Amino acid sequence: MELIRKGKVKEVYDLGDELLFVFTDNISVFDKIIPTRIPGKGEILCRTAAFWFRKLNDRGIKNHFLRCEGSRMYVKKFRILNRGEPEGENFLVPLEFITRYYLAGSLYDRVKKGKVDYRELGFSSMPEYGARLPEPIFEITTKFEEYDRKVDMNEAMEIGGLKRDEIEEIRELVLRIDRIIEDEVSKRNLIHVDGKKELALGEGREIYVVDTFGTMDEDRWWDREAYERGEIKQLSKEFVRQYYREIGYYDALLKAREKGEEEPDILPLPDEMVERVRKLYEEMFERITGERFRS
Repeated sequence: MELIRKGKVKEVYDLGDELLFVFTDNISVFDKIIPTRIPGKGEILCRTAAFWFRKLNDRGIKNHFLRCEGSRMYVKKFRILNRGEPEGENFLVPLEFITRYYLAGSLYDRVKKGKVDYRELGFSSMPEYGARLPEPIFEITTKFEEYDRKVDMNEAMEIGGLKRDEIEEIRELVLRIDRIIEDEVSKRNLIHVDGKKELALGEGREIYVVDTFGTMDEDRWWDREAYERGEIKQLSKEFVRQYYREIGYYDALLKAREKGEEEPDILPLPDEMVERVRKLYEEMFERITGERFRS
């Protein structure tokens, strides 16, 4: 069993015909691994992702999922495509595909700083944080660079080994999957705010959904009843990001990155935050899937 990739929260092993994902209890924000572990987080992410892959199977949507055992997921193997390599078939697309339905996260930061004109999003005046977008926004970012960055259609085609019509097909598939997610979680008073997907092209360049999606790490969730009262209740690791914003770490990190200086080390989470995060992940597993985490 060969370790071929060690991500922020997941290790990938080559088993020959299959890959093994081992989900750790690590948690990361702003491309930084927090030096604190969240008990049970790896198993929760694995089982949540497995839940969604089974939903895709029920609807005939191709994906790489084979089976889940605790914090371990066995998946179909795709090769990694190097930039400029003839694409062919059976390769992992080195991009992430993001859909946004509400003004939140980095999109809100870009609008607030004037990097994105709110009128281009369909608003007539400056919207508040959490406003529902008039139309979903589909974005593409890099996957294997030091920091994820947004790319346009032409660069996405070059990096991803994709044709324009394939990117359009991916967009339609991602929106379809998000409708499946929204239909499911709305039963338990959740709002699916935004999320990312990763894809591969199989034989005949058929699109496969890979990696993981619909979890507390990849996607943002709010409580629907609270939202309808005018309150945004964060139900993903967004509230961990917010903690680091409040203590000033995020601003210090951004300044260092903008100046090309050494980045400050991220501090561990205090014990009280660790317990809050642990409880949130367990609660969210049950609200997303409708299943009990522990029998």
